[in-house]
Amino acid sequence: MPSPHQTIIAPSILAGDHGNLRSSLQIIEGAKLEWVHLDIMDGHFVPNLSFGPQSVKALRPGSDLFFDVHLMLDNPHRYIDAFVDAGAAQITIHVEPDYPVEATLRHIKEKGCRCGIVLNPDTPADAGEPFLPLCDIVLLMTVQPGFGGQSFRHDVLPKIKQFDQWRKELTLNYRLEVDGGVDLETAPLCTAQGADTLVAGTAFFKAEDQAAFIETVAS
Repeated sequence: MPSPHQTIIAPSILAGDHGNLRSSLQIIEGAKLEWVHLDIMDGHFVPNLSFGPQSVKALRPGSDLFFDVHLMLDNPHRYIDAFVDAGAAQITIHVEPDYPVEATLRHIKEKGCRCGIVLNPDTPADAGEPFLPLCDIVLLMTVQPGFGGQSFRHDVLPKIKQFDQWRKELTLNYRLEVDGGVDLETAPLCTAQGADTLVAGTAFFKAEDQAAFIETVAS
């Protein structure tokens, strides 16, 4: 079933030019997109390191993009204030680590920022259900987080459908986001299950014709 929301493409800056992240923002803006996805990795929860709040703060001036900040951290609750103050428009947090997820979501909202949960590919949908009333967005990973360029996990498609069903049954209005291996072939599979927010990294930045890519994926 189609989502109640218009499809949004959120290019992941992780797949951009790390030597000039500002140029990656400009590419996204030049493509007439409104969101940028920022993957924050701590080297503990996922086996990689990326950016911190200072990087987000440095990118914020001069950009009107919606900063969709995905915290892949063992202790995300310790860094909420820093990322909100750096300019995050939305913060998503994983349900897998041992920390107060509900209290952290409430704190993000109290800071005036949109919030949501993230589930890894092997995490059952039930792990996220209790938090749905607090969510502006639910992000489902379609690769194991940590590195770009991985193959899409088709076994996550039923989970996307489940969260879409809960959205209807509970009369909630959260966006349903997917991240990992999203390209011209896999994007329609996700939207067919109810996804409406597509994180595209490698496929976006390496597309020969980004306008055609956007038109195809968002249609």
